[in-house]
Amino acid sequence: MKISLCLFTILFSMQLHAQNDYPIVLIHGFMGWGESEMGEYNYWGGKKDMVEEFEKQGFKVLVTNVGPVSSNWDRAVELYYQIKGGQVDYGKGHAEKFGIVQKPMNKKYRGLYPQWSDKNPVHIVGHSMGGQTARMLDYLLRTAIADSAGFLEKSNLLGKSNNGYIKSITTISTPHDGTTLTTFVTTWIPFLQDMIAVAAVVGNSFYDFDLEQWGFKRNNKESWSSYFKRMQSHPAWGTKNIVSWDVSIQGAREINSMATANPEVYYFSFINSNTVLDSSSGRHVPHNSMSFIIRSNARLMGMKKAYFEDGTPTDTSWFENDGIVNKKSMYGPTTGLNGADPITNYSEDEILIPGQWYTMKELKMDHRRMVGHGTKEEDYNFLRDRYLSHLRLLATLPK
Repeated sequence: MKISLCLFTILFSMQLHAQNDYPIVLIHGFMGWGESEMGEYNYWGGKKDMVEEFEKQGFKVLVTNVGPVSSNWDRAVELYYQIKGGQVDYGKGHAEKFGIVQKPMNKKYRGLYPQWSDKNPVHIVGHSMGGQTARMLDYLLRTAIADSAGFLEKSNLLGKSNNGYIKSITTISTPHDGTTLTTFVTTWIPFLQDMIAVAAVVGNSFYDFDLEQWGFKRNNKESWSSYFKRMQSHPAWGTKNIVSWDVSIQGAREINSMATANPEVYYFSFINSNTVLDSSSGRHVPHNSMSFIIRSNARLMGMKKAYFEDGTPTDTSWFENDGIVNKKSMYGPTTGLNGADPITNYSEDEILIPGQWYTMKELKMDHRRMVGHGTKEEDYNFLRDRYLSHLRLLATLPK
């Protein structure tokens, strides 16, 4: 009875203060997966089901599943059609530029929220690269894009401006300015240690690299190792239409130069790190609570510099990291050629305004644990409650 009364009180309080009931759209990061694609192991929660817990608190949650190694452009286009419904169309100009299939046959969606419009917007929450994808989607929505011949694209997404579809964007551990990891891990795919962990969990399940636009798919009864090896050597890795470019500091600068803050969107970023300063060397080293599979990443990121295309190196402020992303990169986009987006710390007493990034209180967790992977019960409950508190904040934003 006490539990039921407590739940009723929470729901009543949430409804009392809510100004909107817009759906929450979740976007996974690099090497992520959708519902049931990894059996009972969830991207959002690991062995727990974080989505179910959000829904129990009255939130409508839409879980998306975009290309795990695709570029942010391709992922954003897929995201649009997964929400709205229809045949994926990457754009004639984009397809010609990178030699991909413009409208892959098997990428058609019924739509998770077909009524999506400027009258029925959504809140987007993206983990890791998912935060970049959310910003790319906003850019594609509000920009009328022309093909290589100068004619407007014919798709509903690319050929016209659709501003007002997104109420807020929340990013979690996102490499807004890129990650230095990609410059010294093997060139064909970043984050190798995390990939191995994912492969071990996947086994022979239904995990899909979702690269049909590149003419790449899993063969019938093909083993995971064969599928993975073919993906490793795919020529897409030599282009700028793939994850490794977009999450590099050079690729992120390109994204930041065009996907600037939208004055109609509210922005929030969750910051985290899991390294400590070694005062004797000036390097950052993994905290003893960091997941073992990404500790070597953290050590490399804690001592190595990366270089922008003009030869400018990163400085020591980039050393602090969560094993995958540099903490400095998580606050919001700062490296675009038009200057940094406005960024400030979130305060409960402040009146929120759109077009402004609000950074939430820093968490001392590594990259994987920020979505509940490998967390102890106490840490998971803390994280879940932080996210629930944030979803309630999003519900208070004006319609």
